[in-house]
Amino acid sequence: MSSESSPGSGTGRGTARPPLAALVERHLPAVRALRRDVHAHPELSRAEHRTTDAVARLLEGAGLAVRRLPGTGLVADVLPGPGAADDRVVALRGDCDALPLRETTGLPHASTVDGVAHACGHDVHTAVLAGCGLVLADVARAGALRHTVRLVLQPAEEVMPGGALDVVGAGVVDDVSAIYGLHCDPSLDVGTVGLKAGPITSASDHVTVRLFGPGGHTSRPHLAGDLVFALGQVVTQLPAVLARRVDPRAGVNLTWGSVHAGGAPNAVPSEGLAAGTLRCMETEAWQHAGELVEDVVADLVRPYAVRAEVTLVRGVPPVDNDVRATAALEQAARAELGDDAVLPTRQSLGGEDFAWYLHHVPGAMVRLGTRTPGGPTYDLHRGDYAPDEDCLGPGVLVMAATACSERALLGDVTTTMAQRSSN
Repeated sequence: MSSESSPGSGTGRGTARPPLAALVERHLPAVRALRRDVHAHPELSRAEHRTTDAVARLLEGAGLAVRRLPGTGLVADVLPGPGAADDRVVALRGDCDALPLRETTGLPHASTVDGVAHACGHDVHTAVLAGCGLVLADVARAGALRHTVRLVLQPAEEVMPGGALDVVGAGVVDDVSAIYGLHCDPSLDVGTVGLKAGPITSASDHVTVRLFGPGGHTSRPHLAGDLVFALGQVVTQLPAVLARRVDPRAGVNLTWGSVHAGGAPNAVPSEGLAAGTLRCMETEAWQHAGELVEDVVADLVRPYAVRAEVTLVRGVPPVDNDVRATAALEQAARAELGDDAVLPTRQSLGGEDFAWYLHHVPGAMVRLGTRTPGGPTYDLHRGDYAPDEDCLGPGVLVMAATACSERALLGDVTTTMAQRSSN
């Protein structure tokens, strides 16, 4: 980590900014303790009460005023000193919900809640956000913060529709000029970050297909409406048809996660269900894919005398990183971690509701390396996901440096409002 402020990541005017690396090191014990506490007590989406309380206590202890969001989550502004010339706001977002998975890491601070685990790294995101609050409060006390930095602890990222829409609806980003976030990446080593301008994740929706028929004896499928066979056609043919009806460059992918029908080998059931996720790498194709799914399902089941109901829950569009915001993150990462720490990354098929913020405010998301150098890769959404805690320091450092940077503001308020109107 660099111990000096660079011209690009500093304040540019007024009091010199304290070296961020030293401030991060000072607060790392508290950040690590928070992360372990949150990890040991995971909470599901929109039930993150204990987590919200823990972050609130830490930020309030640093002198920050905390505003609770409806339900769970919070907002806290780090205010510049008197006489600050810039009234614009940079926001940092961290999500805090866990997954309904059983943890298998065996760590001393493993989940104490049966069947719930921080298997996506949101405990790291929470701790990094709180660490930024501690560091930036010190910068503000030193008179070196030139604009407001808003900390957003967001609930319910793992569900659809996600908590980002709640935050936007509460007006949290109405006066924000730019917003930044990060996500754990188990394929990158600790001390590195991954960046990409443009789409970095994909759209993701939940698709459920329910079939209904009269049911009956398997000896007379022609009278019963062969529902299981029809469901098999939907499961196998719908993904195949989508691949032929949508531009392949859009990266449309439908993968089933659950298929249920019947319980007896000699009875044709009257109901069946298939549920999965529809992912798409392009926003335009995502906007039209739902109608196509309904049309194709209707055509697939028509020969089998069964009725279909399709439910599509809109999840998230792709996270589309603003070019200027990505450059601000890159500049901060290079200044604080070194040139070799900044790596290109590819667009993934994963979904992230940070995308909804970018429909209202320009910004970008960075991928934070969490793999122990030379160690194994623990993938996300697995019970054995165990990020190396040494990722916390680089995470706080990059995000705090970005938030301090005047370059991170991107443009004036008029430009930002015009962009919102166009969206």
